[in-house]
Amino acid sequence: MQNIKLARMQSLLKEILPSALAHLKDTRLNALNVVDVRCSRGKYFAEVFLNAPFANEREKTEILKQLKKAHGLIKEFCLEETGWFRCPNFKFFFDGSLEKENRLDRIFEALQKERENKPKES
Repeated sequence: MQNIKLARMQSLLKEILPSALAHLKDTRLNALNVVDVRCSRGKYFAEVFLNAPFANEREKTEILKQLKKAHGLIKEFCLEETGWFRCPNFKFFFDGSLEKENRLDRIFEALQKERENKPKES
């Protein structure tokens, strides 16, 4: 069973991080969607899963570099918003599950159309 305090912290970070990203000067970072946040048991580290449907692989690599540079500003924003004594160190990742889900949806739609257009055998 997951610790309630840990779940509450993850939920709060998932809510606050988009605002923190919106306050940065880089427009690419402003447009990122926070998909999920998973904190370690000790709450020292947090994995932040992002979605950026507008970015290709090269741009995603550049975005991760910029997020690493802005790490201190993001932590500072979270501390101010929450009033916590300390904030976890963030590690950012791009979540590909939404893209996979959309791709599967398109495949299923194509199969359904193919099935509907297929002449019935007697």
